[in-house]
Amino acid sequence: MTMSPGVGAGQNDPIVFSRPFRSAHELANLERVLVSDHAHGDGQFTKSATEKLKGITHADRALLTSSCTHALELAGRLLDLGPGDEVILPSFTFPSAATAIALTGATCVFVDVDLRYGNIDAQQVAEAITPKTRAISVVNYGGVAVDFDAIGAIASAHGLSVIEDNAHGLGGSFTGRPLGSFGTLAAQSFHDTKNIHSGEGGALIVNEASFMERAEIIREKGTNRSLFLRGQVDKYTWVDIGSSFLMSEYSAAVLDSQLASFDEIQALRFGIWDAYAAGLAEWAADAGIRLMDVPSDREHTAHLFFLQTANHADQVALLAHLRAAGVVGTFHYIPLDSSPAGRRYGRTSRELSVSKAFSERLVRLPLWAGMTDAQVERVIAAVRAFRPAAS
Repeated sequence: MTMSPGVGAGQNDPIVFSRPFRSAHELANLERVLVSDHAHGDGQFTKSATEKLKGITHADRALLTSSCTHALELAGRLLDLGPGDEVILPSFTFPSAATAIALTGATCVFVDVDLRYGNIDAQQVAEAITPKTRAISVVNYGGVAVDFDAIGAIASAHGLSVIEDNAHGLGGSFTGRPLGSFGTLAAQSFHDTKNIHSGEGGALIVNEASFMERAEIIREKGTNRSLFLRGQVDKYTWVDIGSSFLMSEYSAAVLDSQLASFDEIQALRFGIWDAYAAGLAEWAADAGIRLMDVPSDREHTAHLFFLQTANHADQVALLAHLRAAGVVGTFHYIPLDSSPAGRRYGRTSRELSVSKAFSERLVRLPLWAGMTDAQVERVIAAVRAFRPAAS
């Protein structure tokens, strides 16, 4: 395997958990924005980056936003969620997914995930549906697709919308179909911890054409300015409740460069992911630790690589062991049903023991496109040197 040159890649330097990738044309693109008369949203780089994103996701309609959080909030507004409505979502996910629902006044109904992949449990989704249910919100955790056959069947049977949080999933697929194309609405993240980034940023993919015109209006502060700029109305005005969800042209300039380097970035990340999978397989089998794997009908995105320890004590011990070796590992998400805001804005119909177990056993390893061969080998060696208490 061959990695790109790392920054701060000295032999004894700490190996950080994540570092944003620098793509080839970022500075040149930013210079073009600086000398132009257009630094706000929807300029030349917004248009170019949007087309590149649509090419990767095979989407017909996409809107860049200032964050994935804003894309999720935009989705909630488009679905006209409100008090008395319920949305089913996994407890094991980032708070933005729940906040976007709670902001509308709707209730978050938390369900469990499967222990192997951390994705929403379709059986629990089916059991959680009530006459108040309006939508199902899912996340492709780690860039591994949710079982969209099962989720799609449930949504169709009950007339529900699907919000697809694809923050980890750009470039992944389920049964050959790109992630981001399954939800009624899908949200992308371009935060600097993601494979492709613009520092902060996101996108809403609109897979149901009837939502597009209103999505533009809500995104443009509730005005029909987009229609005006296309010459479809002779003046623009306030027509709906909206907010300022546009990505700035500076961020779009960076994003356009990043998307142009998509294949290069993914190749580097897969080189690291594959090295971890091969280099830790024998150790994991001996130590009773499960390595991240991917179902045969899905293509992942090498967004992250995780291990699952046998218990919480081993998770704590392994993370401490890695820190002592100069390797920054982490875990992911406190289950939302156990959080103060989760209890205030949501409910469950059962104890979500799997979400708790997944959170308390997960260890994520450093994975970023600038890692060197030597850094990857140091991580592998550090992990291999760990022995669980019971082994």
